[in-house]
Amino acid sequence: MDIIKDLRLAVLIDADNVPYHNIKGMLEEIAKYGTPTFKRIYADWTKPTVSGWKAVLLENAITPVHQYSYTSGKNATDSSMIIDAMDILYTGRVDGFCIVSSDSDFTRLATRLREAGMKVFGLGERKTPTAFISACDKFIYIEILKEEKPAAKPASVSPVKPRSPGPRKEAAKPEAIRKADKELVELLTDSINDLADEDGWTFLGELGNLLLKKKPDFDPRNYGFKKLVPLIKSIHLFEIDERNTGRNNATLAYVRVK
Repeated sequence: MDIIKDLRLAVLIDADNVPYHNIKGMLEEIAKYGTPTFKRIYADWTKPTVSGWKAVLLENAITPVHQYSYTSGKNATDSSMIIDAMDILYTGRVDGFCIVSSDSDFTRLATRLREAGMKVFGLGERKTPTAFISACDKFIYIEILKEEKPAAKPASVSPVKPRSPGPRKEAAKPEAIRKADKELVELLTDSINDLADEDGWTFLGELGNLLLKKKPDFDPRNYGFKKLVPLIKSIHLFEIDERNTGRNNATLAYVRVK
């Protein structure tokens, strides 16, 4: 599902509009699409609401940019971030931008950067307005990223009483199929038919790219699956054909509507 790799990226974070607790997960996600050349985070650092970010900046090599809020109700931080983005654009030292925010104020910035030939990735919460999502090449919801695991508690030294054998419970399976609603089925069906050859088959790689162009926030993880193939198989309205290329047992996946 990756659009392109090995891009030089400018990562710009709006501290006022994204949580700090899973910054490692965010940076790991960004690394899938390129190498961060700039990593900057913007806030009025005198505000207590952004104090949680201060502890994670140094260990993740993120440069804080301070901007006082001169007037109540006006977001000077957003303006500072937009100005920096344009300055970075004109240096010619990056191939794309990653805007980490849930704020629709960056919609015009994302559009302008794409007009300049930049790839634009967005990271934000599910509350992010559709306008900003649509302005990006790809938008990832922070909620689907792998959370940092808390440190394991030391084992207790007290003896543990043996449990009596009882009925074994199976692990609950994700209800992803229930989430595969009519809108998703129509999106997949239309996209497959748009690309299909005379026999109805569509190459999975091309399908993934088209899905992102139509819906920048499309991601199999939104439905409980890590990859596109398991998601498609779960719906039972499509068939998958994995064809051997004859090179190192590599296969290419094709899909069509049943």
